[in-house]
Amino acid sequence: MYHVGGISLIALSDLLMTHVFAAEAAAQERQWVGRCRVGDESALACLIARHRNRLVRTATNLLRDRHEAEDVAQEAFLKAFREIGKLRDDRAFSGYLYRICVRLCMDRLRLKRAELVEFDSAQPHCGGNVENRVVIEKLLSQLPAELRTTLVLREMEQLSYEEVAEVMQVPIGTVRSRLHTARERFRKLWIEAVGE
Repeated sequence: MYHVGGISLIALSDLLMTHVFAAEAAAQERQWVGRCRVGDESALACLIARHRNRLVRTATNLLRDRHEAEDVAQEAFLKAFREIGKLRDDRAFSGYLYRICVRLCMDRLRLKRAELVEFDSAQPHCGGNVENRVVIEKLLSQLPAELRTTLVLREMEQLSYEEVAEVMQVPIGTVRSRLHTARERFRKLWIEAVGE
Protein backbone atom coordinates (compact mmCIF):
# COMPACT_ATOMS: atom_id res chain seq x y z
CA MET A 1 0.00 0.00 0.00
CA TYR A 2 1.32 3.44 -0.89
CA HIS A 3 1.65 6.14 1.74
CA VAL A 4 2.04 9.91 1.55
CA GLY A 5 3.31 11.56 4.71
CA GLY A 6 2.25 8.55 6.81
CA ILE A 7 -1.27 8.43 5.34
CA SER A 8 -2.35 5.68 2.96
CA LEU A 9 -3.51 6.84 -0.47
CA ILE A 10 -6.90 5.24 0.16
CA ALA A 11 -7.35 7.17 3.42
CA LEU A 12 -6.17 10.36 1.72
CA SER A 13 -8.61 9.79 -1.14
CA ASP A 14 -11.48 9.20 1.33
CA LEU A 15 -10.56 12.35 3.24
CA LEU A 16 -10.51 14.43 0.06
CA MET A 17 -13.86 13.03 -1.07
CA THR A 18 -15.38 13.84 2.33
CA HIS A 19 -14.20 17.45 2.01
CA VAL A 20 -15.52 17.67 -1.57
CA PHE A 21 -18.95 16.35 -0.53
CA ALA A 22 -19.04 18.68 2.48
CA ALA A 23 -18.16 21.67 0.31
CA GLU A 24 -20.84 20.71 -2.23
CA ALA A 25 -23.43 20.25 0.54
CA ALA A 26 -22.53 23.64 2.05
CA ALA A 27 -22.81 25.32 -1.36
CA GLN A 28 -26.16 23.65 -1.98
CA GLU A 29 -27.39 24.72 1.45
CA ARG A 30 -26.35 28.35 0.81
CA GLN A 31 -28.28 28.20 -2.44
CA TRP A 32 -31.39 26.90 -0.67
CA VAL A 33 -31.09 29.63 1.98
CA GLY A 34 -30.90 32.26 -0.77
CA ARG A 35 -34.00 30.84 -2.41
CA CYS A 36 -35.83 30.73 0.95
CA ARG A 37 -35.17 34.44 1.39
CA VAL A 38 -37.26 35.12 -1.72
CA GLY A 39 -40.06 32.75 -0.67
CA ASP A 40 -39.16 29.53 -2.50
CA GLU A 41 -41.11 26.83 -0.65
CA SER A 42 -39.30 23.95 -2.38
CA ALA A 43 -35.99 25.24 -0.98
CA LEU A 44 -37.63 25.46 2.43
CA ALA A 45 -38.74 21.83 2.11
CA CYS A 46 -35.18 20.79 1.15
CA LEU A 47 -33.71 22.46 4.24
CA ILE A 48 -36.30 20.82 6.48
CA ALA A 49 -35.68 17.41 4.91
CA ARG A 50 -31.92 17.77 5.40
CA HIS A 51 -32.04 18.80 9.06
CA ARG A 52 -35.29 17.50 10.58
CA ASN A 53 -34.24 14.07 11.85
CA ARG A 54 -31.00 15.26 13.42
CA LEU A 55 -32.70 18.31 14.95
CA VAL A 56 -35.42 16.14 16.53
CA ARG A 57 -32.78 13.67 17.77
CA THR A 58 -30.75 16.49 19.31
CA ALA A 59 -33.82 17.96 21.03
CA THR A 60 -34.88 14.49 22.22
CA ASN A 61 -31.47 13.87 23.74
CA LEU A 62 -31.61 17.21 25.54
CA LEU A 63 -35.25 17.15 26.67
CA ARG A 64 -35.66 13.38 27.15
CA ASP A 65 -39.14 13.60 25.56
CA ARG A 66 -39.73 12.79 21.87
CA HIS A 67 -43.06 14.65 21.62
CA GLU A 68 -41.66 17.78 23.20
CA ALA A 69 -38.62 17.46 20.94
CA GLU A 70 -40.88 17.41 17.87
CA ASP A 71 -42.51 20.64 19.10
CA VAL A 72 -39.14 22.28 19.71
CA ALA A 73 -37.83 21.22 16.29
CA GLN A 74 -40.90 22.71 14.61
CA GLU A 75 -40.54 25.88 16.65
CA ALA A 76 -36.84 26.08 15.75
CA PHE A 77 -37.60 25.76 12.03
CA LEU A 78 -40.30 28.43 12.24
CA LYS A 79 -38.02 30.84 14.07
CA ALA A 80 -35.10 30.13 11.71
CA PHE A 81 -37.20 30.76 8.61
CA ARG A 82 -38.89 33.84 10.09
CA GLU A 83 -35.49 35.35 10.82
CA ILE A 84 -33.53 33.94 7.87
CA GLY A 85 -32.77 37.47 6.71
CA LYS A 86 -30.59 37.91 9.81
CA LEU A 87 -28.34 35.01 8.79
CA ARG A 88 -25.07 36.28 7.34
CA ASP A 89 -24.23 34.78 3.96
CA ASP A 90 -20.95 33.36 5.26
CA ARG A 91 -22.57 31.53 8.18
CA ALA A 92 -23.80 27.95 7.95
CA PHE A 93 -27.55 27.54 8.18
CA SER A 94 -27.11 24.32 10.18
CA GLY A 95 -25.19 26.07 12.98
CA TYR A 96 -27.79 28.85 13.01
CA LEU A 97 -30.64 26.31 13.22
CA TYR A 98 -29.01 24.20 15.93
CA ARG A 99 -28.26 27.30 18.04
CA ILE A 100 -31.95 28.18 17.93
CA CYS A 101 -32.94 24.60 18.81
CA VAL A 102 -30.53 24.37 21.75
CA ARG A 103 -31.67 27.75 23.09
CA LEU A 104 -35.31 26.64 22.91
CA CYS A 105 -34.41 23.39 24.71
CA MET A 106 -32.49 25.30 27.40
CA ASP A 107 -35.48 27.60 27.94
CA ARG A 108 -37.76 24.60 28.40
CA LEU A 109 -35.32 22.93 30.75
CA ARG A 110 -35.11 26.09 32.89
CA LEU A 111 -38.90 26.09 33.18
CA LYS A 112 -38.90 22.41 34.14
CA ARG A 113 -36.22 22.90 36.77
CA ALA A 114 -38.91 24.16 39.17
CA GLU A 115 -40.71 20.84 38.70
CA LEU A 116 -37.59 18.75 39.32
CA VAL A 117 -38.46 15.27 40.49
CA GLU A 118 -36.20 13.39 42.85
CA PHE A 119 -34.04 10.80 41.17
CA ASP A 120 -35.08 7.21 41.74
CA SER A 121 -31.87 5.34 42.31
CA ALA A 122 -31.43 2.96 39.40
CA GLN A 123 -31.09 -0.70 40.26
CA PRO A 124 -28.27 -2.69 38.72
CA HIS A 125 -29.37 -4.39 35.53
CA CYS A 126 -28.21 -7.51 33.79
CA GLY A 127 -27.15 -5.41 30.81
CA GLY A 128 -29.03 -4.78 27.64
CA ASN A 129 -29.32 -1.69 25.54
CA VAL A 130 -32.85 -0.75 26.62
CA GLU A 131 -32.04 -0.89 30.32
CA ASN A 132 -28.79 1.03 29.80
CA ARG A 133 -30.61 3.67 27.76
CA VAL A 134 -33.17 4.16 30.55
CA VAL A 135 -30.40 4.51 33.14
CA ILE A 136 -28.46 6.91 30.91
CA GLU A 137 -31.56 9.07 30.43
CA LYS A 138 -32.20 9.20 34.18
CA LEU A 139 -28.57 10.07 34.89
CA LEU A 140 -28.45 12.76 32.20
CA SER A 141 -31.51 14.38 33.75
CA GLN A 142 -29.52 14.82 36.96
CA LEU A 143 -26.88 17.00 35.30
CA PRO A 144 -27.30 20.79 35.13
CA ALA A 145 -28.67 21.90 31.74
CA GLU A 146 -25.38 23.39 30.48
CA LEU A 147 -23.41 20.23 31.30
CA ARG A 148 -26.09 17.92 29.90
CA THR A 149 -26.29 19.93 26.67
CA THR A 150 -22.52 19.93 26.23
CA LEU A 151 -22.31 16.19 26.86
CA VAL A 152 -25.20 15.36 24.53
CA LEU A 153 -23.95 17.55 21.68
CA ARG A 154 -20.39 16.22 21.88
CA GLU A 155 -20.85 12.56 22.82
CA MET A 156 -24.26 11.65 21.43
CA GLU A 157 -24.56 14.01 18.47
CA GLN A 158 -20.83 13.80 17.69
CA LEU A 159 -20.45 17.55 17.08
CA SER A 160 -16.89 18.85 17.08
CA TYR A 161 -15.71 21.10 19.90
CA GLU A 162 -15.95 24.04 17.49
CA GLU A 163 -19.54 23.14 16.54
CA VAL A 164 -20.57 22.76 20.19
CA ALA A 165 -18.99 26.14 20.95
CA GLU A 166 -20.85 27.74 18.06
CA VAL A 167 -24.20 26.16 18.95
CA MET A 168 -23.91 27.08 22.63
CA GLN A 169 -22.26 30.44 21.88
CA VAL A 170 -19.40 29.90 24.31
CA PRO A 171 -15.61 29.72 23.83
CA ILE A 172 -14.05 26.34 23.01
CA GLY A 173 -12.27 26.42 26.38
CA THR A 174 -15.65 26.59 28.10
CA VAL A 175 -16.84 23.60 26.06
CA ARG A 176 -13.77 21.60 27.09
CA SER A 177 -14.20 22.55 30.75
CA ARG A 178 -17.93 21.76 30.79
CA LEU A 179 -17.34 18.50 28.97
CA HIS A 180 -14.71 17.41 31.49
CA THR A 181 -17.01 18.27 34.40
CA ALA A 182 -20.01 16.60 32.73
CA ARG A 183 -18.07 13.38 32.09
CA GLU A 184 -16.82 13.25 35.68
CA ARG A 185 -20.26 13.87 37.18
CA PHE A 186 -21.90 11.39 34.82
CA ARG A 187 -19.27 8.76 35.67
CA LYS A 188 -19.92 9.20 39.41
CA LEU A 189 -23.69 8.98 38.88
CA TRP A 190 -23.20 5.85 36.76
CA ILE A 191 -21.10 4.16 39.46
CA GLU A 192 -23.70 5.03 42.11
CA ALA A 193 -26.54 3.75 39.92
CA VAL A 194 -25.14 0.53 38.50
CA GLY A 195 -22.00 -0.06 40.52
CA GLU A 196 -19.61 -0.34 37.56
